[in-house]
Order: sequence, then structure tokens, then C-alpha cells
Amino acid sequence: MGYRSKRGFTLIELLVVIAIIGVLSAVVLAALNTARSKGSDAAIQANLNAIRTQAGLYYDGPGLNGYGSNTSFESSCTATDNMFNDENIKKAVAAADSANGSSGTITCNVSANGTAYAVSAQLVTDTSKYWCVDSVSVGAKESADIGTATSCL
Repeated sequence: MGYRSKRGFTLIELLVVIAIIGVLSAVVLAALNTARSKGSDAAIQANLNAIRTQAGLYYDGPGLNGYGSNTSFESSCTATDNMFNDENIKKAVAAADSANGSSGTITCNVSANGTAYAVSAQLVTDTSKYWCVDSVSVGAKESADIGTATSCL
């Protein structure tokens, strides 16, 4: 009857448990950051698709003269004389800009005759890719910004 019963954990056992918890939490945080980035990309795509839908409504409504009253090519998401002055389109542009963060870019172009437009926004998960919508096609992932183009590349 010479040995005592253990009542607690040794320091080594506690350190091993803490190390395991640390590794598991690092894995979970990495997965969470990836999911957050993918969520931002989905928000960008949804907002640009909303711009395409709203542009169709704008064209059928007050913007009867093409996509606005501008008489020259414009490359501005804040223009006041074309479709980007529409409240719903402004909100979608702002939401897409917010979703791609402070380092992301968003480009909005309207042709000189007001009959074509294109919008592209940089994605978060792969900053070399852009989501683009224009007046003639569905949204698509592109490898470059549209620059001054009025259609996706």
C-alpha cells in the first residue's frame, strides 16, 4: 500500500491539450477567412448582376435615350447624366465597392452614344480576377479589368 492516487493532470498533459486546441483553432480560423472571402466574392457578383437587371429597367423607363443623356464616353461610377445616377444602380455599385474592400477596384463605363455599358469589380479571393457585366452578356469572370471598354473582355 505504498503508492498514492493521482488527483490532477501533469504539466505535460495540460500542455499537450493546449497545443491540440491551438492547432484546431488555427485550422478553423483559416477556413473561416476563406469562407469570408468567398462570401465577399458572391456579394460582388450579386451586386453587379443587380446592376445589369436595374440597367434593363432603367433603359425601359426614364433612360429612353439609350442608357442616359450623356454625349461622350464616360468612365465613372458616380456620373450624374447616365444610368449610374439611378438610385438602385448607385446602391448596387456602392455595395459591390464595399464588398471588394478598400484595395479592390470597380470600373463603370458608358459608351458615347449611351447604348452600351460595362461594369467590372475586382474579386477578393483572387485579386487578379474581375467579375464583369455588360449590356449584351451575362456576368463573367475575367482575367483583367475592363479599362475603358464598354463590354466584357
